[in-house]
Amino acid sequence: MTEERRREDRRQGERRAAEPAHQGKHRVYILPLWVRCWHWTNALLIITLILTGGSLHFSTTVIPHIEFSLAVRVHNVAGVLLVFLYAFFVIANALTGNWWQFVPKPPGLLERCIKQTRFYMWGVFKGEAEPYAVTPEENFNALQAITYWFMVYLVLPTIVVSGLIFLFPQFAPTEVFGMDGLLPVAVVHYVSATIVVAFLLAHVYLCTFGAKLTTTFRTMITGWHEH
Repeated sequence: MTEERRREDRRQGERRAAEPAHQGKHRVYILPLWVRCWHWTNALLIITLILTGGSLHFSTTVIPHIEFSLAVRVHNVAGVLLVFLYAFFVIANALTGNWWQFVPKPPGLLERCIKQTRFYMWGVFKGEAEPYAVTPEENFNALQAITYWFMVYLVLPTIVVSGLIFLFPQFAPTEVFGMDGLLPVAVVHYVSATIVVAFLLAHVYLCTFGAKLTTTFRTMITGWHEH
């Protein structure tokens, strides 16, 4: 390589390094392709399950709904696909080391959660900066880590297991505390689904807190976090 070529490469490198600062932006690559594919596929299946499950539970002659037998078939297929997708995520998370992102990390966990909650409730509306920067080593703030751990490792398994019992009722207990064995399973499945709906709404809302309205959504497409 000639000296002139080396100088040109160095100048280009300096320009690329200076570009984020010039634009007032900093980009960090945090989401590999497999995580993004899992995220959007999971979102599609969850929304399908919410729509069909809601139709099965709440449809009336006044509220438009999906035809019952069709809703049952679509709900079952989406549920089975979710089981396989969840198994894939758990295995891939373990093999790639991505599971570490979902672990709430001490010390000062409570203090960081309180600070992050304050930012979400007041700071963001006053134009304050995010209290904790996103890094490749730590994608989530403390509050996100706790919430995602709860959803991924407690709520989703509960929905998966209770849904499978509904799909194969022969494995359900005949009776529980004098009640039909499927009744507590139905309650657990319904409560878990309600938590998922609440999480989805909050998740979409908090995703609008980026530098622009679309910034966080774009991160889930490109993998680059921008702030």
